[in-house]
Amino acid sequence: MDWGRLISDKRLGLEEYHDAYRHLRSDFQRDYDRLIFSSPFRRLQNKTQVFPLPGSIFVHNRLTHSLEVSSVGRSMANEAALRLRERHHGEPWVDMLQHIGDIVAAACLSHDLGNPPFGHSGEKTISTYFSENGNSDLREGLTEQQWADFTNFEGNANSFRILTHQFSGRREGGFAMTYSALASIVKYPYSSLFAGGKGKFGFFASEQPIYERVAAELGILRHADGRYARHPLCYIVEAADDICYEIMDIEDAHKLKILSTEEVKELLTGYFPEEKRGHLHESMARLEDPNEQIGYLRSKVIGVMVEDCARVFVDNEDAILRGEFQGSLVDHASPIVAEAYSRCSAMSYEKIYRAPYVVDVEIAGNRIMTYLMETLIEAVLHPQRNFSRLMLAKVPRQYDV
Repeated sequence: MDWGRLISDKRLGLEEYHDAYRHLRSDFQRDYDRLIFSSPFRRLQNKTQVFPLPGSIFVHNRLTHSLEVSSVGRSMANEAALRLRERHHGEPWVDMLQHIGDIVAAACLSHDLGNPPFGHSGEKTISTYFSENGNSDLREGLTEQQWADFTNFEGNANSFRILTHQFSGRREGGFAMTYSALASIVKYPYSSLFAGGKGKFGFFASEQPIYERVAAELGILRHADGRYARHPLCYIVEAADDICYEIMDIEDAHKLKILSTEEVKELLTGYFPEEKRGHLHESMARLEDPNEQIGYLRSKVIGVMVEDCARVFVDNEDAILRGEFQGSLVDHASPIVAEAYSRCSAMSYEKIYRAPYVVDVEIAGNRIMTYLMETLIEAVLHPQRNFSRLMLAKVPRQYDV
């Protein structure tokens, strides 16, 4: 793969209108702006990140998470672009690298659009509804891949659908995003037939032709088994997401008193060598509010991780462009950063994700979503029934039922 093709401002559904005229905003900046003003993005404010929305304590939801991921991703991409432009200063396409930050910012902003209510628990509820309940009558008439789309339901694939699908009465190309931004959100660039035990994939059968068209235009490699390599910028989007959900979940847990101030200080100062920790403690001593102390540490940790992940990206540019890079950028971080991140992950699983009222919300969410799926599927299969007509009347016209 080469940057000359990977960075393209061609828009899905508007290919015939593509021109090279220089506007006040780049097409990649327009991607970001149209997402900010969109209904699917606004709806993220009512989707929880990990914790139930408690009202008086402002923890993260999917909207604030996406904004923060976008900010971190832009910073990381700009750091990488600066180094790449120095390395490739003689190439005819080198100026295209200046757009990396805007592409990543837009991709980060949209990466969670397809997540159902209750996050990953909601994904599991949808997939197991089909895989564990038999539903042989629903499987009839579906291809193997279409059924796998249901039994491995994936928010990432649903994000790609929301961005690209032509809903009823809407324009072709969905959001009409640039090809590069679209490719940068597809973390698992293959169909549900390759989902395996983890149930991960990047696009539904209905959107596979669209992804294949985007990949062909950008020159994204396709492996012998039919799976694609990732668009390189997808690694930066993934790293920004990894950083934000791990660090911000710990900060939220501190605000909710699930983790103590000392526990969080110990976790976050672990990202720094011993000789720098004294200065961190001196700076925190000037702050009386424990939440401000943790906020200060959080900002320092994010800065360290952004710089380290940008370094990993640039150091492994050749392997990434060959489609041979394995793992995530965080996996290849410097030993001190990788070890500190691992400790944070272990603490999160031990004390945060299994916190009693987090599990209570997952249980309630499972019951709610199962009821809605049962009721809506029944309405679609038997539209002549009175209750079915009432339910179908609630479905927006943009959906074909």
